[in-house]
This record gives sequence, C-alpha cells and structure tokens, in this order.
Amino acid sequence: MIQFRIQPDSEIPASTQLFNQIQFAIASGQYPPAYKLPSTRALAMQTGLHRNTISKVYRQLEEEGFVESLAGSGIYVRAQGHEGGSKLQSPILKQYPQAYKVVQQAVDELLSQGCSLNQAREIFLAEIDWRLRCSARVLVTAPKQDIGAGELMVHELEEALKIPVQLVAMEQLAAVLDQTSSATVVTHRYFIGEVEALAAPKAVRVIPLDIQDYAKEYNQFKNLPKDSCLAIVSLSPGWLRAAEVIIHGLRGDEILVMTSQPKDSHKLQAMVRRAQVIFCTDKPSLTAVQEAMQVVHEDIIRPPKLICGENFIGSNSINLLKRELGLG
Repeated sequence: MIQFRIQPDSEIPASTQLFNQIQFAIASGQYPPAYKLPSTRALAMQTGLHRNTISKVYRQLEEEGFVESLAGSGIYVRAQGHEGGSKLQSPILKQYPQAYKVVQQAVDELLSQGCSLNQAREIFLAEIDWRLRCSARVLVTAPKQDIGAGELMVHELEEALKIPVQLVAMEQLAAVLDQTSSATVVTHRYFIGEVEALAAPKAVRVIPLDIQDYAKEYNQFKNLPKDSCLAIVSLSPGWLRAAEVIIHGLRGDEILVMTSQPKDSHKLQAMVRRAQVIFCTDKPSLTAVQEAMQVVHEDIIRPPKLICGENFIGSNSINLLKRELGLG
C-alpha cells in the first residue's frame, strides 16, 4: 500500500495534503482504474488523521470525478477517458452493448457543464424515479367530440401493455391532473399541442402516439373499379373525416365513400346493402358491421368484402411506449 505522509507543521491543511497525494497516486497510475482505495480506518492508522477528515477527502475526490462510491463495497478509482470501461460489468451490457457508451457520454457532458459526479447521479436518479412514478398511472385523452379515438387507444394499449389505462376526456384532463402527483398522458399526435398545454403546469409527461398509416388498405382502395362504393366504419369520427379526405385525394369522385360509427345501426344497414367493400378500423366496428349484415342478409345479393385493420396504433408507437414505461 502506498504510504501517505502528512506534515503537521505545514501551512497546507492536512486534508489538502492527503487529497493531493491521492490525486497524484491516481494520475501517476499507482492507483489504476477500478482500484479500491484503503478504508478510512486503515488510512487513519497510517496518517494519524481522523476518519471524518479522510471521509471528507474521499467525498471531495468523488465530487471532482476521481473516484466513485459503491454502497456496501467501498471507494474505487474511476476510469478516466474511458480507458478502463466499466469495472463492474452488468449482464445488461451484454444485452445492450452500446448502453455503457451512452451513459459515459451523458455523464461526461454533465461533468463538462460543471456538475460533480454526485450531482450527475442525482440528476439521473431523479429522472428515472420521475419516469417510474409517471408510469404508475397511464391516462389516455381525446376530445369529447372524438372520444372514440380514445376508446380505440385504451383498448389497444391495455391489450399490448397488460396494465390498466384510464380514458379521460380532454375537457376534464386539467381537473384530473390536479388530483395526481405524477402520471403519463398518452394521446393521438393530432391532439398533442392542446394536451401539452394542459399538462405543462403539472408533474406529468405527455407521449404522442401515431396511428397506422393503413398504406396496404389505401392501395386496395386505389384499385377499386370506377363507380364502386367504399364504406368505412370506425369508433373515431375524426379518423373517418381524415380518411374521407385522403380517399377523395386518391380517387376524386370516381368512387362513392360512405362513413359511419358502429353505433349508427341504420346507416350500417344501408352500407352493407350498397357497398362493395367495407373497411373497419377496429374490431368493435367489424362486429357491428357483421351484425348489420345478419339483419339485412335477405336483401343482399352479393355480400360486401370486409376488411379490418389489424391495429389502430402504429407498432413503433407501441414499442416506444413500452420502453418509456419500463415494460420491456
């Protein structure tokens, strides 16, 4: 073990002498990365300093980035300039080999801005703790006039995430957020601006979701014969309006487009009598169309072709939300 010597009659404080000597031992390579520093008891016996003084020196070394403390293990020399990598290789790093580099870069950036390692740790832990607390309550929001879009998102998120999800009308969101200390609010990207404005004063985060692009279905609609009738059924009236605009852009007045929500049974019955193709964005809509076909089956000469979208929410958004909520 390196012998540290303290000169009691020096004008330099004893703690500064010890700090400088340990710093030199690290800089000169005598204490290499991942080297465990002597315990405060051992160093007190060697130098004659009080253990509290040595603890103060160790804290200063940690704050300035020379060492790091591992609870229950001790004080270790920190790898400088990434020459040593991580001294304790977590199994997670084998699964995510770039993760350590990402963390190193983030910590280095914080240090370059003047943060100490302790402060960097507090920042990381605070962010992680906040995200975990937010993940404990997931709210889906949509305006009342398009609450069907919210119902679709709730249905698919509960199925994909395997956690409870609460639907809140956007008009009631502020009041609900007043009653919670943390939450994650999920909404359709179309509504993100309004939702962020409501959530900004609260301790919540907002995550936008993208719906499916339905490119495969739109390609089928492109090839429908002229004068065909295409019917579209969805829980979301907003999506129906958007789809009508998109299809008109694709085909103009070449085909007739009918739209309906699944609760409008009279309109659904008219659709199944008239349309050659019926596209449903969700399973509840498909079920409603099938029931309408049963009601008027005697009036149908040629049943329409039924197409049902697999999901309303895009798979990339689902995967992003799983990661943000710590669900895999």
